[in-house]
Amino acid sequence: MDVGSVRVGVSRTDPDGLLAVPVATLDRPKAVAAPRTDLLGVADLVGEYEPLEVVVGLPLTLEGVEGPATEAVRAWVADLHRELARRGTSVPVRLVDERMTTAAVTKSLRAAGRDARSSRAVVDQAAAVMIVQHALDAERATGAPPGTLAEPPEDLA
Repeated sequence: MDVGSVRVGVSRTDPDGLLAVPVATLDRPKAVAAPRTDLLGVADLVGEYEPLEVVVGLPLTLEGVEGPATEAVRAWVADLHRELARRGTSVPVRLVDERMTTAAVTKSLRAAGRDARSSRAVVDQAAAVMIVQHALDAERATGAPPGTLAEPPEDLA
């Protein structure tokens, strides 16, 4: 997943775990008190696809340091853990470095003649595909899962 402040891009793998494919772009609620339709939608997709794990892009700075965007993604992942637990589901969530994925997708779309502004939902899905494909490729190359496991929040322990 590519978790942004406005949308969440979702992808999944093919049944053999070789190729990432786009699934959906979910809008994040604008109002603080609004229902968390993004989390509900992701939890629905987890129930539908029954993944072995969920991969979420971690937006580190170019220097590899965590910043406000990283904190926001970690908070979103904690909320996802809570929503999945509320549904009686437990799926490991893996955080992987996603530096430059959105920029790379935007550049590719521009090269293909697509306007980034009119393609925002496509950008989020394509970024999610890049994140998951990178995770698949890294695991195949090293034999070890990429990134780090996100521990469920303490209130679920």
